[in-house]
Amino acid sequence: MTLHKNHPFHLVDVSPWPLLGALGAMTTMMGLIKWFHFYKNDLLFLGFLITLLVMYQWWRDITREGTYQGLHTYIVTMGLRWGMILFITSEVFFFISFFWGFFHNSLSPSIELGMIWPPKGIQTFNPLEIPLLNTLILLTSGLTVTWAHHSLMENNYNQTLQGLLLTVLLGFYFTMLQAYEYIEAPFTIADSAYGSSFFMATGFHGLHVIIGSTFLLICLIRHMLNHFSSIHHFGFEAAAWYWHFVDVVWLFLYISIYWWGS
Repeated sequence: MTLHKNHPFHLVDVSPWPLLGALGAMTTMMGLIKWFHFYKNDLLFLGFLITLLVMYQWWRDITREGTYQGLHTYIVTMGLRWGMILFITSEVFFFISFFWGFFHNSLSPSIELGMIWPPKGIQTFNPLEIPLLNTLILLTSGLTVTWAHHSLMENNYNQTLQGLLLTVLLGFYFTMLQAYEYIEAPFTIADSAYGSSFFMATGFHGLHVIIGSTFLLICLIRHMLNHFSSIHHFGFEAAAWYWHFVDVVWLFLYISIYWWGS
């Protein structure tokens, strides 16, 4: 590799991570099939382990390229921004499919559902209890992540740290409450179209909250290591965009499934 280049693009070095990542994903899928059919989860955990190790090392390399090697120029960063925008757009359509299924069943309940919604025998959650608390938690976390972002743009190290730490804590608090709600749920994913719609939509949202919280936790660690500046912090910005997306999806979930659907 030459030491000097006369272009602003980033031509990535040869990397083992895409191939090893695919191997981890394949092992995970084979492990899932083995778990479903033989009730043995050893291969599944091996797949998870490979995937987690690859994720750590791949993203470590990207952090090095952007932070220490100066390879994330303006043009490269714009490419990353468009990549994140398109990724979030694909996630929006992913959740639209769940809402589509929910409204398809709820607006015209079939005879198998007793022609009523929620279906006969389903005892729904009170939308003014844990779901409302979780809504307040996520809305507050949206404020704290915005506070952290503006503090970072003003080079205020301490306030960025406080805002990010609060956001991560609120994210994990949300997850704990949702886990408690699932344990106490009076119905399961096997209970008619309502159970399927409820657990698929809220379950995937919960997974996105865990991913977003982890994303922000990595940003908190990177901020403590002085990886970000007021003009060069796209890693944090991407995490904030993702978190706002998670917030908005929850608002739709709360209004449609918890409040209107109950």
